[in-house]
Amino acid sequence: MVVPRVETGCSELLGLIVREYRDGLVSYAERMLGDRGLAEDVVQEAIIRAWRNMDRLLGMEGSVRGWLFTVTRNLIVDWVRKPHSRREVVGGAYSEPVSSVDPVDAVHHALVVKPALGRLSAEHRAVLVHLYLCDRTIKETAAVLGIPAGTVKSRHHNALRKLRSVLPTETVA
Repeated sequence: MVVPRVETGCSELLGLIVREYRDGLVSYAERMLGDRGLAEDVVQEAIIRAWRNMDRLLGMEGSVRGWLFTVTRNLIVDWVRKPHSRREVVGGAYSEPVSSVDPVDAVHHALVVKPALGRLSAEHRAVLVHLYLCDRTIKETAAVLGIPAGTVKSRHHNALRKLRSVLPTETVA
């Protein structure tokens, strides 16, 4: 796209941006987010930012397209980092997975293990649930919880240490 001269005005440049780049930006954002509606919202915000920075864009020597894709990417990164975008609910109720468990083990678990898990913080409990009940790796757990792998490791270590202090020795692995 050729950037119009300053005399042509902001509205012409904005119209040009929307006509030439909107569909490509939405496609790009949708591939990154996996949600068409959210992608359109992000692109709309990028276009609003272009409108707010029109004086910069009119005098810019670089690529307007590159600027738009960079702004869109940054908006997507900001969106993904926000807590509302995470799929996990911290502090959610713990529920037993459905399985064929020996009734004696089920009673022991209900009387001993479940109350001990309730004494852990929500963060420590979430790590144990993902690692043991959901059978996830440290890396997978970190991705689901949106925290670094090192944090998962330390929470795992601290949660097991807390359980060892609360439970009888034959219960904790």
